[in-house]
This record gives sequence, structure tokens and C-alpha cells, in this order.
Amino acid sequence: MNYIFLQEAAPGMMNNQLIMFALVILVMYVFFFRPQMKRQKEERKFQQEGIQKGMRVVTNSGIHGKILEVQDNILIIESENSRLKIDRAAVSKEQSASYLPDEKKDKKAKKEEKEDEK
Repeated sequence: MNYIFLQEAAPGMMNNQLIMFALVILVMYVFFFRPQMKRQKEERKFQQEGIQKGMRVVTNSGIHGKILEVQDNILIIESENSRLKIDRAAVSKEQSASYLPDEKKDKKAKKEEKEDEK
């Protein structure tokens, strides 16, 4: 019969395991949690400050429309021939990106203007 005996780990082995575990946690934080928190922060900022009357937006449910009225937490959007009353949180920055001005292009244009002035 074969018997498996548990052996005591070498003195430095426990430290290596702890270091590896800490590295796995660090990698998960850097590549998974941190970018997600950044996206959530940008989405919150867009929903609080970025929504203005006249903007074209897309809701989380996929409804495309133009904002007619902005109240405290409620937006009235026009889609085709209907008006919808939706919550501010229903507007998605990610899905509305095709209607939003591209920030990178704006930065490049400003940089080119500065170079032209010199």
C-alpha cells in the first residue's frame, strides 16, 4: 500500500507562499478592480455633471434620444415622436460615446493651435 505522509514545510517555504499570495492579490487589484473603479467614477461624473439639455444620449436599455428637459434626478428625452421621462442614472456614458465629442481630438486640436501660435 502507498501511504502519503504530510511533511513539515521548509523554514522559508511559508514566506514564499505568502509572497506569492500577496502578488496574486496585487495583480488582481491592478488589472481588475482599479480600472473598474475608474470607469465607475467617470460614469458617475458624467451622470452628475455631463448631462445637459440638447444632448443626444443612449439609455442603458438602448433607447436613443435627445434631452429636452433636465430636472433634479429626472430627464425628459424625445425619441422618434414620443417623450420619455427617465431617471438620470439610466443614461450610459459608454453607450452614448458615439454622440459625445471626442476629448482626445479636442486636446490634439488645442495642442496644434498652440504650436501654430508659436
